[in-house]
Amino acid sequence: MRTEITAGQTSDYLGFDLVMADNLPEPSVLLADRGYDSDNIRKTMEVRDVVPVIPMRKTRKLRVAVDRRLYRLRNLVERCFNKLNNARRVATRYDKTAESFLGFIDITSIRLWLRHLST
Repeated sequence: MRTEITAGQTSDYLGFDLVMADNLPEPSVLLADRGYDSDNIRKTMEVRDVVPVIPMRKTRKLRVAVDRRLYRLRNLVERCFNKLNNARRVATRYDKTAESFLGFIDITSIRLWLRHLST
């Protein structure tokens, strides 16, 4: 898992380069919401042989099909964010610095992962 902090008013697709620039294992599918619907992201993923499963924005002129069966898996990601937000410190961001906030997100993620392993 990779986390980055951007400004609150920053669009989702501007943070895409921060996350995908890392040397993480190459994904085969990119599941994302409408905030990531841009031609640049779609082209970048197609060059890397990654299938972009991103619903199109309402303002898109060129219509793009989405595999709804794959897109339903995105629910797992949303549930993960929901579980992270159950930690009050993450949801309200009490930390003053970005480093301590990211550190607590990591701690909360590890706690959730360990809880998942024990079940």
